[in-house]
Amino acid sequence: MSIRRLSRSFLRPEQRVDSGILHEHKALIGKIDRRNVLRGTLSLGALTLLTGCDVTESDQVQIALRAVSAWNDRVQELIFRPNHLAPTYPESRVRKPPRYNAYYGIDEVKPVDGSRWRLELSGRIADKRPWTAAELLALPQQEMIIRHICVEGWDYIGQWSGVNLRQFLERVGADLKARYVAFRCVDDYTESLDMATALHPQTILATKYAKEPITDPFGFPLRLRTATKLGFKNAKWVTAIEVTNDWSETYWSKRGENWFAGI
Repeated sequence: MSIRRLSRSFLRPEQRVDSGILHEHKALIGKIDRRNVLRGTLSLGALTLLTGCDVTESDQVQIALRAVSAWNDRVQELIFRPNHLAPTYPESRVRKPPRYNAYYGIDEVKPVDGSRWRLELSGRIADKRPWTAAELLALPQQEMIIRHICVEGWDYIGQWSGVNLRQFLERVGADLKARYVAFRCVDDYTESLDMATALHPQTILATKYAKEPITDPFGFPLRLRTATKLGFKNAKWVTAIEVTNDWSETYWSKRGENWFAGI
């Protein structure tokens, strides 16, 4: 749905939104529309009816759009199948190297010192001792060849190996009935998963790509890799995990992305 259609659908003349407000919220509108939940029905006029807001007020447009986005998250969570497996692919289709993606350029990646890196644990976890990269590599490894799907519209087939997240959480005595698993990274990136996704059979803490250790541009020494989420949910350069019942804004949720982001 285009911005122009949004500005004209079901709006009385006095409700028409100027182009400045629409372009200010273009990214958020586009993100909601790409989820297809309200395709063909989303309009600022409909939002007015649903929320009673004056769509000429920028703040109220933002609130209304975020309400629709949150509703979208809840629907995705309700229809999520915790044991349904995503498709897997042959090694012949694996992209080497993987495609770099982050909110900053590859030239801005700051190398991580693997000898000093530690995975910190907190929250509803019994054994909170930090883990080294060598200790994680010594654990049983799971390999999967899955499709990485970016919210920007591109994708590729990737071959990931690492520690099954459910097995790791069980090993450290995490409360598997908690609601969220949150991740903090070496940079200022943050992300979190609902517990059902964290426990999904195809969610791992990846340490290798195409059977080789993950290198700095792609998340060395540890990154999250789940087959049931859009690409931005797969945090790179993970340095801390928290198990919690408290939801907190993440890097992209603060910027209007759907938090659940299931595929």
